Amino acid sequence: MDIKLNYIEKGQGRPFVFLHGNGESSEYFIHQIEHFSKCYRVIAVDTRGHGKSPRGDKPFTLDQFVDDLHGFLDEMGIAKAIILGFSDGGNIALLFALKYPDYVEKLILNAANLNPRGMKVGVRIPIWLDYALQTIISLFDKKAGTKIEILALMVKQPDIKGIELLKIGVPTLVIAGDRDMIKDEHTRYIHKQLKYGKLCIIKGDHFVANKNSQLFNQKVEEFLGSA
Repeated sequence: MDIKLNYIEKGQGRPFVFLHGNGESSEYFIHQIEHFSKCYRVIAVDTRGHGKSPRGDKPFTLDQFVDDLHGFLDEMGIAKAIILGFSDGGNIALLFALKYPDYVEKLILNAANLNPRGMKVGVRIPIWLDYALQTIISLFDKKAGTKIEILALMVKQPDIKGIELLKIGVPTLVIAGDRDMIKDEHTRYIHKQLKYGKLCIIKGDHFVANKNSQLFNQKVEEFLGSA
């Protein structure tokens, strides 16, 4: 790897990896780190160019983040882990499970999407407009390039075909808030495409893991105990 990813590690036991969302950091999972580190070796990672992880010179894409995670797990000596991804982190988790299935023990997808159309129109349009605006600004201000890269992750990615999810052979929890920015039908479609999927819709918005952490953690715990 061209960079070293920053991470928070706490607890002992089976590795449990957390992947944050777009423009965020591992600190998003503060309530999950405290809760699950009592029984697991929790590792919350800062994606390339997010949090305290450097940008590096490689492409700023979900596919690159997947390879970054692969290299990170190898460096940590982790051959198999439970992986929980939120939003873009969920998309990374999906892509990782498809490319490196042997590394995944169980999968938890919180508000993931297969493509940008999975987002509600009221959310998607402002993102597109901001992306277009930043593209124009970048002609005069190079600092806008960083924001363009972040926005591009939502505007252009991911591009996962539903049929590909049939390849995922591990127990998978699909969990989202009932007022999520991801369309409810899109979340349910992801669940239906999984062989070993379980669906859980709980009260909350896109940031349900942080805002309704007690219920979120309870549902994840139930899944891990039953799957």
